[in-house]
Amino acid sequence: MKKFLFHPLVITTIVVTFIILLGNLKYKDRYLSDKELREVALSGSFKPIPKTYKELLKVVDNPENRLSREKIALGKKLFFENLLSKDKSLNCASCHILEEGGDDNLPTAIGFHGRKNPFHLNSPTVLNSALAVAEFWDGRAKDVEQQAGGPVQAPFEMNMQPKDVEDRLNASQSYKDEFKKVFGSSKITFENVKKAIGAYERTLLTRGAFDEFLEGNNSAISQKAKRGMSLFLTRGCKGCHSGMSAGGQSMQHFPLRSFIADDIGLVFNPKLSIKENPYPIPDLGGFRGKNDMLLFRVPILRNISKTAPYFHNGSVDKLEEAVRIMSKYQLGREFSKDEISDVVAFLKTLDGKIVEY
Repeated sequence: MKKFLFHPLVITTIVVTFIILLGNLKYKDRYLSDKELREVALSGSFKPIPKTYKELLKVVDNPENRLSREKIALGKKLFFENLLSKDKSLNCASCHILEEGGDDNLPTAIGFHGRKNPFHLNSPTVLNSALAVAEFWDGRAKDVEQQAGGPVQAPFEMNMQPKDVEDRLNASQSYKDEFKKVFGSSKITFENVKKAIGAYERTLLTRGAFDEFLEGNNSAISQKAKRGMSLFLTRGCKGCHSGMSAGGQSMQHFPLRSFIADDIGLVFNPKLSIKENPYPIPDLGGFRGKNDMLLFRVPILRNISKTAPYFHNGSVDKLEEAVRIMSKYQLGREFSKDEISDVVAFLKTLDGKIVEY
């Protein structure tokens, strides 16, 4: 018995187990206080959403498309305008339901005559999207103005051509009057249509409990949410989900990590060939991100609890499962069930209402 206890393998096992337990105990002590949570968040790139129009302009005004109340009002009208779709049955709000998190809650976008997105891509939220560095899952549009023209022209969305849009709107005297007031010319161009819609979308920012906490209200979020926020800040989530929008600030690879256990599973299920599906989620649509390099614009986490299903192809229904997948394949350390619950509680504090600027 004595000889067994001092066997090198036994000693190594005991030492490693002790180190793991010590690490876990140490981590449990790393939950941050209210003051530390706020300091870590604010010292990074997290900032509360502006409360006033004057503050809004400092954050989202575009030098190439200066905001004005008249332009924003025109853009709002166009955002809900069915004339922008070929059969006059759709508008921007059809896929970006403002009351439902700014998306359509569908696995894949449905457009003109029920057509589905050919890559099975779902609709990213329009809320807070003006805070992002690029638009669309592959980041191909530099801003919301450029993005506004994409769905209008896509044959599987609104199925219009720029000239068709111009002809329809130029046939309306009221629209010609409004465009003249905003842009100085009664001749309506597709470029100015995009600018007006983009101006309105720049005001679609949401404030909630998270913003109140950042501004000093410790009771704005629960202790459970604070534990989740601590995990979010210390485990690495904030490395990609950063900025005032809590995401949308960079292009990142997905997945970042792979596991031997997954590869072993391929032996027993050849249909899951890694060449065919590089993701830890069902590969609906075969989309591979920017330049087919598995590069995606990081999703915006504000209002994330309202924008299910998740991932680019809407293949995951539950937020808890999305958090588990991200912790494992992006961070390399899968959250426990309790940790997932805490993180989800924090993510729900990112829900908010559109500020009436």
